[in-house]
Amino acid sequence: MTTTTAPEPQHESDAGVFDPTLLAVTVEEAARRISVGRTTMYALIRDGAIRTVPIGRLRRVPVQALNDYLTSRMQSQGQSLAA
Repeated sequence: MTTTTAPEPQHESDAGVFDPTLLAVTVEEAARRISVGRTTMYALIRDGAIRTVPIGRLRRVPVQALNDYLTSRMQSQGQSLAA
């Protein structure tokens, strides 16, 4: 009897698993990583809260930009709690 294994997911959306080695992700993947909707992510990008980089005809969100955004949100929330 032979067993077959499922193919490895090609994209993080295929298995809901994040690849920690990625330096930049799609807008949809970025939204999923910080648990917001696609429309909210585009609004954050439009408002300049999250930076993106063009790569050819594509637009990618650096993972560091997500970390920076969350860090700034935590700091601003900490300041409002202390006030």
